[in-house]
Amino acid sequence: MNAKTQRGKRAKLHVALMVFGIVASVQAATWPEELAKMPLEYRVRELNETNCADVLLPSLRWNTEVKALVFMPGATDEFYFFHRAKAALTNDQPTLLDAITALTNQTYIRATFRAPFLILHTAEDPIEPVAKIEDQKTAERIRAKHFDHFQIFNDRQWDEVQPMLQFSLDVRILPGTKSHATAHFFRHSFCHWELNGMQMLEAMAMAGKTQFTVKRKQVIFAGDVRFLATPPAPGGFLEKRIK
Repeated sequence: MNAKTQRGKRAKLHVALMVFGIVASVQAATWPEELAKMPLEYRVRELNETNCADVLLPSLRWNTEVKALVFMPGATDEFYFFHRAKAALTNDQPTLLDAITALTNQTYIRATFRAPFLILHTAEDPIEPVAKIEDQKTAERIRAKHFDHFQIFNDRQWDEVQPMLQFSLDVRILPGTKSHATAHFFRHSFCHWELNGMQMLEAMAMAGKTQFTVKRKQVIFAGDVRFLATPPAPGGFLEKRIK
């Protein structure tokens, strides 16, 4: 191999490494960096029980890190049960990161990233869903399914999400609609980009405070009775501070 050929190969390798470095740097972007690029769908000065989910859920854009934004029951309770979660937005053009930061600084709500989910929760919520796999073949079929479009589930009850889930995953989803077994399932509030089938089951479980078991050609949901902490009583220090 002559010197000219060697120099040519080195140059090509150098260019390839440069390109790889650029791609790697894009892929290595953190979830806060991704959210900082996303303007809020609607411009508001305060996040509260009347607008928070409506503003945040449609604001999640496609990105390489955060595929789903999930409100867990502790977070939704802060808005709809305790009626005390409020967060001021002071930026003229707030981003989704600004909104998440305001919520975590001014309310009891926390934000935890567990790839590919950004989870909004409180101290009471267990953020690791309970998933029992009793039939690997069915689990593999579910995991191979993909949701190709952006979807929003905003305050949706089980009877609304169960038919969609059953049709999309092509397995039987239990309990069925109009079942007394779902009386303690929470309403679902989350959005997602292109989750696979198993990730969708996890998002449903986190949002609805449920757990699920994968059996042969069926998935059975049940209430999740885990409870990590008691919510602060109304009139607590933080509530007085943010009024």
